[in-house]
Amino acid sequence: QAPLVESGGGLVQAGGSLRLSCTASGLSFSSYAMGWFRQAPGKEREFVAANKWIGGGVTWYADSVKGRFTISRDYAKNTVYLQMSSLKPEDTAVYYCAAGIVLIREAGNYNYWGQGTQVTVSS
Repeated sequence: QAPLVESGGGLVQAGGSLRLSCTASGLSFSSYAMGWFRQAPGKEREFVAANKWIGGGVTWYADSVKGRFTISRDYAKNTVYLQMSSLKPEDTAVYYCAAGIVLIREAGNYNYWGQGTQVTVSS
């Protein structure tokens, strides 16, 4: 089984909401930083949000999603969520979850990746 499996993408109108889920298996979930990235057609993969327990929950967001997206984790279910609200057409992309040792914004430092889930926001 793949270490990270995502779900929850789809088509939504601008202003709407979606929640993405990513369930980890075979990993020490609580030890890893969990991140969300996205990649739009013709663009590089970009950081969206990340979270790690470092004496408390430490969370980072990209400026483009701050105040609209929320990352959260359910440690009992080994699952990380990305709640997306006030969606815009420019949020359209394939969204990936990732797991890494270090809480960081750079995609190259994450060790495991999900298969990606398409999010399309219509205007």
